[in-house]
Amino acid sequence: MSLLAGHDASTETSGIAGILPAFAAFGSRVRGWRRWLTAFAAGAVGALAMPPFGFLPALVLSLMPAIWLLDGTAGVGPSRWAPLKTAAFLGWFWGFGYFVAGLWWLGAAFLVEADQFAWAMPFGVLGLPALLAFFPAFGFALACLLWLPGARRILAFAFGLTISEVLRGHLFTGFPWNSPGMALGQNLWLMQSASLVGLYGLTFLSLCIGAAPAVLLTGRTARARWMAPALAAAMLVGLAGFGFWRVPAQASATVPDVRLRIMQPNLPQDAKFNPRNRDAIMRHYLSLSARPVQDGAAPTHIIWPESAFPFLLDRDPASLAQIGALLEPGSVLITGAARMDEPLPGEAVGKFYNAIQVIDDRGTILGSYDKAHLVPFGEYVPHFLDAVIRAVGLRQFVHIPGGFEPAEKRMTLAIPGLPPVAATICYEAIFPGEILGDGPRPDLILNVTNDAWFGETPGPYQHFAQARLRAVEEGLPLVRAANTGISAIVDPFGRIVDQMPLSVESIIDPNLPVAETATVYSKWGKFSLTVTLVICLMLLVVRRGGRSTFP
Repeated sequence: MSLLAGHDASTETSGIAGILPAFAAFGSRVRGWRRWLTAFAAGAVGALAMPPFGFLPALVLSLMPAIWLLDGTAGVGPSRWAPLKTAAFLGWFWGFGYFVAGLWWLGAAFLVEADQFAWAMPFGVLGLPALLAFFPAFGFALACLLWLPGARRILAFAFGLTISEVLRGHLFTGFPWNSPGMALGQNLWLMQSASLVGLYGLTFLSLCIGAAPAVLLTGRTARARWMAPALAAAMLVGLAGFGFWRVPAQASATVPDVRLRIMQPNLPQDAKFNPRNRDAIMRHYLSLSARPVQDGAAPTHIIWPESAFPFLLDRDPASLAQIGALLEPGSVLITGAARMDEPLPGEAVGKFYNAIQVIDDRGTILGSYDKAHLVPFGEYVPHFLDAVIRAVGLRQFVHIPGGFEPAEKRMTLAIPGLPPVAATICYEAIFPGEILGDGPRPDLILNVTNDAWFGETPGPYQHFAQARLRAVEEGLPLVRAANTGISAIVDPFGRIVDQMPLSVESIIDPNLPVAETATVYSKWGKFSLTVTLVICLMLLVVRRGGRSTFP
């Protein structure tokens, strides 16, 4: 008897006729290596729902087999704990497929300096997905623990995997890249619900919607088969309807007396960090930024991407003077740049920071924001591994002695002529609910980044999509400058006002959209998600009524 599936041989001949029910039966009964291979393949298919593909049915094709595979864990093994172990293995293989297919582009970074890092590519392409897969392994096991017959198991699955996604976004510095909620978070209408529930709320909804069709092939009665898919379809229509209602017909108003110029230099990564190219890089930036304005309105703020220079800008008076000469009176330049503190007594060099610096028309640095959430192994080596890695002659990707130091806390950046700015550097923009710094509520999100590490792969598209969702969550416009793209300006509803495609050298001169009032998510996001998950857990526990095959 299958506790989990609510599926027996009779369902294969009643209701929905044909071959499809055989797939559900196969999923619940497959064993051995075929079980793990099926889980891996199902996870890999799910990556097609992520940017840049955005094929939403792929989420269904990924989650339905996951449900059926979990159906088959009842009564597996001689001990009461064996089903949980089997479910965890299923989750690991599903997650491994999902992350390999969705994050393979990380390997491109190892080829930028191939002579030093190419040998380590398998650790990035396979090693990181193997580690990340432990999160869905936990999620599958938790779902298995709460499993109920019929449509109610969809709720258990969505609860377990959402919990694991929240953990993935926070533990070990966090890495919420390609959370299943992004399947909904890249469509203009569907993404609007992020203003209420954020990425993790979208993840819970995505899992419910994507897994519900599994019941269509395993329900005992017509009502049991159609209820969950019908509710999922209604939920999807409701999300789209809310988005249609929320997005105004007219364009967003713009901030008066602000004209931006976003510069995308499109420099290859191997040239960008070569000190011998410093003069050529500066000339390139200056000439691109000095292009004539099409409509006669001079830019008040010029924005350059992350780590724009292979030298310390604040210690190079000649370069600062060149920037000052570029700027019109009263305008400023905002750029990514490495900076170094003054060394303490007894130190040869000070601490380095990945920063955003604001420079006026006299070449004076007016302010700075230091990156708080650094990339492990990219910008620093974790202290407990530092000695081991250096002993074998390795270092982080960025050429900074000792790596970057993180800022103690995230601060709102003050820039003359602009409202308060939520500054983010690179992948800081992928963390929902964490981009607003101390101080007054900002009125825009600034994201400078360097995605040249990853070439023309899905990586830059995924990065931009996640930064765009932050604008909807917080009700703030997004201004984004990326070295090779995608640079853009996005209004508070996620509408792309203007953008430069990947691997194009260009500029855009947009106005700055006005921020919306604080969203429900901005005020109550984490609280509402907690309440939703607690209610979900209570429903599952109560409906079990104390009956359980598992411990």
